[in-house]
Amino acid sequence: MSLRTPSARHAIYAATLIALSTATAMAWAEPSPALDRASLSVGAFYTEPRIKVEGDTNYGRIDTGTYKSDNVTLPRAKASVLIGDSHGFDFDYYRYDKEYNPGLTGSTNVNGLPLTGNGKLNAKLKLDLANVAYKWWLGSGADVFGVGVGAAYYRARIDGTANGVLNGVSGNARYSENESAYAPLVELGWRHQFSPQVRMYADANGIKKNGGSINGHIYGGAVGVEWYVTPMVGVVAEYSASKISLRRERDDLAVNIRLNGPAAYLKVRF
Repeated sequence: MSLRTPSARHAIYAATLIALSTATAMAWAEPSPALDRASLSVGAFYTEPRIKVEGDTNYGRIDTGTYKSDNVTLPRAKASVLIGDSHGFDFDYYRYDKEYNPGLTGSTNVNGLPLTGNGKLNAKLKLDLANVAYKWWLGSGADVFGVGVGAAYYRARIDGTANGVLNGVSGNARYSENESAYAPLVELGWRHQFSPQVRMYADANGIKKNGGSINGHIYGGAVGVEWYVTPMVGVVAEYSASKISLRRERDDLAVNIRLNGPAAYLKVRF
């Protein structure tokens, strides 16, 4: 049969229309109502940090023991972008930048100054943590589950003065340490929409760094509820937890931090 016959042409036209219709439907298909095309959340994380620093440094041996800081409020920002209906990118950043005043115990010494049990480190601890992950979302209804891989950047810095007493003679020494590194990141997520105004989510992530000057791991998780005052603007209540453990290879200096507590955000979605 010739392709020029009316029946053949009609068949080709029909197949073309079906293909175009399918492509158009796929291009304009809506993602799960539990996901946003794009969103930005800005808020604060309220926590009672638990911090421990120990190891040999360029200034001598330091061992702070576990130090429980006063409750602090840390700025935090999150963003997400959806590509197509089931793929996208998530971003997360927060910073700890507070005074840090633990006692120094045992045979601690800084810059050659031995410190007895009444030694003190008057310092400021700065910790930056930023994540970016590629997410693949499974599901299309009110519930979706996500798997993500990406990278994390973290930087820790401590600056201050160590004060102590040895044989009744007091002294002090300046102290400063600064390290940063990149590490691979794995994320898991769940999103559920109860109604157009109310949604719930849960996230978990893990960062593992082997090799290089800094080793360690960072684990975190969060559970939250979103309530939208308008179709584009909402408020988010969340409980978040992070465990940070970093160790420097050259001198076995270790920093361990736990950050647990509630968080609140203003969220704008597009």
